[in-house]
Amino acid sequence: MRKLILSAIAAAGLMVSSGAALASGAAEPLMKPGFSWEGFFGRYDQAQLKRGFEVFNGVCSNCHGLRLVAYRNLSAVGLTEEEIKTVAAARELADAPNDEGEVHMRPGRPSDKWINPFPNDKAAAAANGGALPPDLSLMAKARVGGPNYIYSLMLGFSEEIPHDVAIPEGKYFNKYFPGYAIGMPPQLMEDLVSYTDGTKATPEQLAKDITAFLNWAAEPELDERKSLGLKVMIFLAVFTAMLYALKRQIWKNIH
Repeated sequence: MRKLILSAIAAAGLMVSSGAALASGAAEPLMKPGFSWEGFFGRYDQAQLKRGFEVFNGVCSNCHGLRLVAYRNLSAVGLTEEEIKTVAAARELADAPNDEGEVHMRPGRPSDKWINPFPNDKAAAAANGGALPPDLSLMAKARVGGPNYIYSLMLGFSEEIPHDVAIPEGKYFNKYFPGYAIGMPPQLMEDLVSYTDGTKATPEQLAKDITAFLNWAAEPELDERKSLGLKVMIFLAVFTAMLYALKRQIWKNIH
């Protein structure tokens, strides 16, 4: 229930910050590139999760927060303890008051939740032309289409605007965004990020990797849940076979 409520809040935040439905008409059908975690046996691709974090940390985190993810959780996407400490310490937050009641800033720690790039919502909106960048912790669950929506949105910008679509000044055309007018400018370009594993950073690769990371942020327990589900299915199959064998044994002499 708590996750459903948070998802609804995140969805509302995206609508408010981006000015949804600024033009009439529905967005284009979403692209479906296919992801490693889809299907009953699907799992996260560890290398892809780390690449996705590199995109988030180098690009998205300049405007967006990830308030439900603690820095120490990044070990699940392949970061070492030292890397996590370095990432956490890159930003500061207010420490607890000292004995004199003074509050000082301190570097982030692995135990902290992701530190927002702005001190408050008003500062965030002021730095982004009045649009409040939504927190991305649950974005993969907050919109219809989930991962496909994120992937399509990141690649949906175009300078060719249909004649029947009006885009207000300061907004950008995105054919996958409801209403087409979005406050976020195009983000992805060739070689935007230098991946540590040497993968070629094409816009399509960047979009798929950041989508994977944001899906993990919203559903980090996916692999464990599917593993448990498989074990339960195997147990039920064996248990059913045993019950059937027992039934045959009990009734074998009754005609």
